[in-house]
Amino acid sequence: MSNLTFDRLGEWDRTLSQRIRVAENPGLLRSIAGILAHSGDSWFWIIGLMLLWLWGSAEWKTRSVILALGVIATAVLVMAMKFTIRRKRPEGEWGNIYRITDPHSFPSGHAARAFMLAVLASSFDVFWFGFTLAIWAPLVSLARVAMGLHYLSDIIAGMIIGLVIGALILGLL
Repeated sequence: MSNLTFDRLGEWDRTLSQRIRVAENPGLLRSIAGILAHSGDSWFWIIGLMLLWLWGSAEWKTRSVILALGVIATAVLVMAMKFTIRRKRPEGEWGNIYRITDPHSFPSGHAARAFMLAVLASSFDVFWFGFTLAIWAPLVSLARVAMGLHYLSDIIAGMIIGLVIGALILGLL
């Protein structure tokens, strides 16, 4: 593809991402997007999975270990890609913790983590868990764009990475 094509794709990505953005608009939609955007944080999932491992049944202990290993594997791959590609996040004020600790946006770690978790959860014999994460994963991903932390292309790449990592883990199991 020519540079002109990449320039057009980049402009389309920035324009569409800006249309989805609600970070600067106070109200219910922004509040919901903010909660969803944080709900995919790795620390939140690691703490939750540790608690599940401590207090869950033997079956949930096994599931929590599988999910935690997936979270760690996804984080390692995504961070390696982010620090190789080094795409800056969109300008904005919301989510300073992300902007300081991880200034790179491509690919989205939240989208990768959410979709990896959804793939793994769908393999468990617990319908409600898989179903809930299958709905949650795209909402988290879109919320990251809505809050101005990612471009749509970051999310799409993260979704693909999450689906692939989830499938690879299932293949290993």
